[in-house]
Amino acid sequence: MNRRTHRIPHSAVRFRNLVAASVSLSALVLTACGSPHGDNKASAHPSAPASPSTSSASADPEAAERAAVLTTYGAFWAEQVKAYAQTDIKGTQLKKYATKDALGRTMGDLLVMKQAGTATTGAPTHRAEVTSLTLTRSVPKATLQDCLDISNWKTIKKSTGKVQPFPSNQPLRYITTAKAEKWGQQWTFTELTPDGKRTC
Repeated sequence: MNRRTHRIPHSAVRFRNLVAASVSLSALVLTACGSPHGDNKASAHPSAPASPSTSSASADPEAAERAAVLTTYGAFWAEQVKAYAQTDIKGTQLKKYATKDALGRTMGDLLVMKQAGTATTGAPTHRAEVTSLTLTRSVPKATLQDCLDISNWKTIKKSTGKVQPFPSNQPLRYITTAKAEKWGQQWTFTELTPDGKRTC
């Protein structure tokens, strides 16, 4: 953004290395996997994925929920980008979109970044799709797979603004899997697992 899979960047595989501190950033930190949703940079006000028509979406509960999951994912990433840019979760709505476990990696990243005196600039891009959706249970569940592209999400030294280079073995595009549950009317991400070995 939290069970650790990589120990962070944005876990089981660190999203990026804080070169200045010689620590890798597991930024779960989200790109071109050829999904039908297209490239979308995280924005402060993400919009719902395009659908053939509003009427068809409302007539198909599953399609509507898939769109809702993707919209929440976009909103989550917009807040994550904000947190990494300021190296602080304060002033963000991350807790609205993710559980404490899912945010564990993000919190760990931010601590490392503060100690290293770094922050991020820019934003990742991603192509995400809902790979499974179960609505016939008391707590609906969904799984989303995303191809995260961090090539334009740079780590900088806060004191100088100098961009820290990516490690030579750092994949710039890789698969991230996210699991969500619907609590009331809100989809909430409960698990985020980046896999640096699965490039895309």
